[in-house]
Order: sequence, then C-alpha cells, then structure tokens
Amino acid sequence: MSLKLTAGDLSIHRIIEQETTFLPALDMLPTLTPERLAENKPWMKKAGAIDDNDVLILCFQSYVVRTPHHTILIDSCIGNDKPRPLRPKWHLKTDDTYMRALSAAGVSVGDIDFVMCTHLHVDHVGWNTRLENGRWVPTFPKARYVFAKSEFDYWTEQHAKTEVAPFGDSVLPVVEAKRAEIVGHDFAIGDHARILPTPGHTPGHVAFTFGKAKDVAVFSGDLMHTPLQTRYPELSPKFDVDPAQSATTRRSFLERYCDTDTLCCTAHFPSPSSGKIRRAGDGFTCEAVA
Repeated sequence: MSLKLTAGDLSIHRIIEQETTFLPALDMLPTLTPERLAENKPWMKKAGAIDDNDVLILCFQSYVVRTPHHTILIDSCIGNDKPRPLRPKWHLKTDDTYMRALSAAGVSVGDIDFVMCTHLHVDHVGWNTRLENGRWVPTFPKARYVFAKSEFDYWTEQHAKTEVAPFGDSVLPVVEAKRAEIVGHDFAIGDHARILPTPGHTPGHVAFTFGKAKDVAVFSGDLMHTPLQTRYPELSPKFDVDPAQSATTRRSFLERYCDTDTLCCTAHFPSPSSGKIRRAGDGFTCEAVA
C-alpha cells in the first residue's frame, strides 16, 4: 500500500510492507505499568495502536521522498527471502506487497537515487538487497546507500564477534558492490536532506530532516515505536541498546519539533503514521495530518 503526503516542495509516499500486531505492550515496554496501560488503552485503540489483548500494532514501512532534485528511500523495511527464524512474519517472505506499493507510488527500483537508513536493524535494511541467482545484490541498482559511520562501525564490530544476519545479507553486499556511503553527521544531500543524530535505540541511530532552509519533514526511525512513547517519552522499548539515552533523545527530539509545522514521519506508528508534534501535559502527541 502506498499513501502520499506533501510538505513544502517535497512529495512523500509511505510504502507499507506490513501493518500488524507485534508484541504485548507490557513486554515491549518494560517500564510500562498495567495501570498506565489501562488508562491509555481507550485512545490507543481508537488510534489503531493496540488490540483487545494489549498487543501493540506496528506499521513496517519505508518512505519515498521526492525533492526537486532526487528520489530518496528512507529505510528499506523487511525484504524477501531473508532467513529470520525468530520472526515468523518476516522469515523467508516471498510476497510482492512492497514492490506493488512502490509501483503504486509511481516508483521503480531504478528511480531511487539514495537509500538512507536511520539504523541497521533487520526491519530497516531488508530491501537493501534481493536474491539473484543465489547471491544478495543491491535492490536499487543506481542508488547510493547512506549509512551513518557510528552505526556502521558498531554493527561491523558486533558482526565480527557473532554473525548478525541482517548485516551480512542486507548491508555488507551493498558495501561489496561499492554502493555504500559511510557518512559523518555533517552529511547532506544538496540543500534538502540532512542527518540529525538520535542515539539510544542503537548507538549510531539517526533521524533525517528534509527541507530547504528549514525542517519541513523529519523521519524519526526507531526513536519511537508507538504513540504511547510520545505521551510518555521516558518509556523505552526492550530493544534499545541504551534505554536512558534513548529516553533523553526522544524528549529532546519532541521538544525540538513541538508546536512547529514540521511533519514528523514515524517508522512504526499505525496509519497514518505521520503528523505534527504537539504538547500534551508533560508529554506530547503526534497529531495526524489529513
């Protein structure tokens, strides 16, 4: 499924691969109390963020951003043919959902100029590569793939100790094909795309900001997974490498964009996934934009 947004001189398409139940809220967010969950469940259900059994509903998607000069893919989702035994919904997947969504957005794999990964987790790098004659090759043949150096270095080190499957099948083949740009935080694409360091979920996690002279859109990656974390920025998921840092990063990000016109495009919030950050008591909300 592909859905279109506009912000300034950008057009943005959501490329949805899956929107589905993920993990029980109390399991995914270790510091969430049953009382707080119960209190917030009515609005979360209304937002499509949780089911009757208190399981969080997440969207797994990429964004295609068209600037006046480039077509850029933000995060490449889950991918096909990837061995992911711990995640049955992702394991050796062979469906055409993602490619059909790209097509619906009027985009072919050859149209992508840059693939930008907020971080190198399994559900953000999957379509970086596809299986061709038994080999992993870059899916987007003419794209430069942008990886933040601190993130890339962290996973290189982890992979050297114990094999990290997504790094091995979805990142290294891109490097070997000489399509990777390993970049510092000062990296920019023209006058439209910049990096915003947002560490915590992983050590080198970054957000991407877009817009000429100001941030008209920001892609937050896994800085937050569910709208409950905008309301309570201190809630960090069990996947965060540094939960305390991630909570601090999340609050400062939400403060930065609160009550501005910047469109915040999240990786995993349920549809419509994007909105404007507004203050709500001691926390925030991401108000959907029609």
